[in-house]
Amino acid sequence: MTEQSKGNGVLTTATESILSAKDIEFQLYDWLKVDELCDRPRFSDHSREVFDSVLEASEELAKERFATHARKSDLNEPRFDGTEVTLIPEIKSALDQFAGIGLLSATMDESVGGIQLPQTVAKACFAWFQAANIGTASYPMLTMGNANLLLEYGTEEQIEKYVVPELDGRFFGTMCLSEPEVGSSLGDVTTKAVPDPQGGDDAFRVHGTKMWISGGDHELSENIVHLVLARAEGDHSGVKGLSLFLVPKYLVNDDGSLGERNDVVLSGLNHKMGWRGTTNTLLNFGEGTHTPAGSPGAVGYLVGERGKGLTCMFQMMNEARIGVGAGAVGLGYHGYLDALRYARDRRQGRPDGAKGSDGEPIPIAEHADVRRMLLSSKSYVEGGLGLILYAARLLDESETADSEAERDRAALLLDVLTPIVKTWPSVWCLKANDHAIQVLGGAGYTRDHDVEQLYRDNRLNPIHEGTHGIQAKDLLGRKVIMKAGAGLQVLLEQMRETLAEAADRSEWSAETAALTSAVDRIESVTAAVWASGDPTAALDNAWTYLEAVGHTVVAWLWLQQGMAAEATVGERGDSAFLRGKIAAARYFFAHELPQTVPWFDLVESGATTFTDLDDSWL
Repeated sequence: MTEQSKGNGVLTTATESILSAKDIEFQLYDWLKVDELCDRPRFSDHSREVFDSVLEASEELAKERFATHARKSDLNEPRFDGTEVTLIPEIKSALDQFAGIGLLSATMDESVGGIQLPQTVAKACFAWFQAANIGTASYPMLTMGNANLLLEYGTEEQIEKYVVPELDGRFFGTMCLSEPEVGSSLGDVTTKAVPDPQGGDDAFRVHGTKMWISGGDHELSENIVHLVLARAEGDHSGVKGLSLFLVPKYLVNDDGSLGERNDVVLSGLNHKMGWRGTTNTLLNFGEGTHTPAGSPGAVGYLVGERGKGLTCMFQMMNEARIGVGAGAVGLGYHGYLDALRYARDRRQGRPDGAKGSDGEPIPIAEHADVRRMLLSSKSYVEGGLGLILYAARLLDESETADSEAERDRAALLLDVLTPIVKTWPSVWCLKANDHAIQVLGGAGYTRDHDVEQLYRDNRLNPIHEGTHGIQAKDLLGRKVIMKAGAGLQVLLEQMRETLAEAADRSEWSAETAALTSAVDRIESVTAAVWASGDPTAALDNAWTYLEAVGHTVVAWLWLQQGMAAEATVGERGDSAFLRGKIAAARYFFAHELPQTVPWFDLVESGATTFTDLDDSWL
């Protein structure tokens, strides 16, 4: 926890190392009122004390078993000798501990060994691991997403054979979409699945190559459960012809024991800028290295309906997108706290207006430009955490709200916000890592400090699970116009509810007016963009639209956090923390939200700069 100490005659404040427990506590309880979820049947066995104990256990494990090998795993990349992948032993030890305290199944039904923890609390718990060591944390993130998909679409046999061992930490999971020549354009997937009459109605033999598969091979678990997007023989082209198949590294016998090796072969490892603790692989399916059951092809089992593979896969993809946003927040938050700690300790220069070398050097945290970078970073990472936890709260609402209408409304709002939840932290929390390097100066550009690795790790998040451009097209080209704009209307209504509440708070009048204007611009600009009905012209500035709407959404959540902090600032002893929360909210409105004005202007202008550009001019 934050504490003050006297050093060299100057009052300093020691910060937490990788994430702020105080901020998590504030956002969960003072703002999102997550303890009220305990009144609902699914969470009735829980209490704030239970939530706090899981949060504290997560913090302790993340600091003691994940953070402690983050640098070592970065300096010792996975090695492949042609037969096995070697990783540093600390990774498996940490993952065994993670599984051992039940975090893999925490949100899941009691029927599969879960404790039915709210998603909001679980996301806060997992943020500790993402902030501590994103490379190691990716294995459970993928496995939990894999298991959730199978719980939704898998058969009872698939759940018993594959999900239960995943939740025990014995099996890990992946998602296999991309191919060497097919990235995000999934309709062009070439991996094929041929029915296997020897294996039953849902059995197929899979042939093809998958690229960029995180966690695709290792010796960290007994088995790896691959979820592979492929086209069944005879099905039509395009995304509507794709199906999803469960393809294990090792076949599983009826009694749950491991059988023979499936024909899934690691062709090579990709060498990455960051996330080096996570293997990233090129996998060959059905190349003939192994012949399970004496036949060619990798054994795969249909998941869900044939031809509905992409619908199934979106369950895991959307969960992964929120996870990517959360990872960006964790890495940005870690970098911000490193920079804050350094700025309070590092002495350089004198106060503005001092003459020559009069007086002692001051901590660089007292220089205006350093404070600018620290305060902006604080607004990004605390705002980003708020965005993630708000999205998780919507997920809880979509699953447990009292009425079907409330559940549907929450699900619709989460659907609209998902591109923003993935993308906004990937841009702006990465900016916090950039600021951290700048605050440390030349030291930040060396390997002597964490901030350079945190930047490299975070640089992946704008790329995987759908780039900025893809998320922008998803938001403007799909989400805000789906169901005749119903999702956008829900978002606008929620924002205006907050504005109505803020209208009675005179201390937030300037912020309320600014946000009102931005919310109105979302509505008018969206209508203007789609007035012609021409998607080519409408999407020319989709990325700018995403930035503008994302900043407006985060400003809306900052107003909520700011008012929550203002309401409690006189009641608690941690006034410095609460005043810092209010200062970050006011900074965001004064310095960040105004950027949306020219962004909205550009989108509304209908400029077709990129559509009109001939690539020969580049």
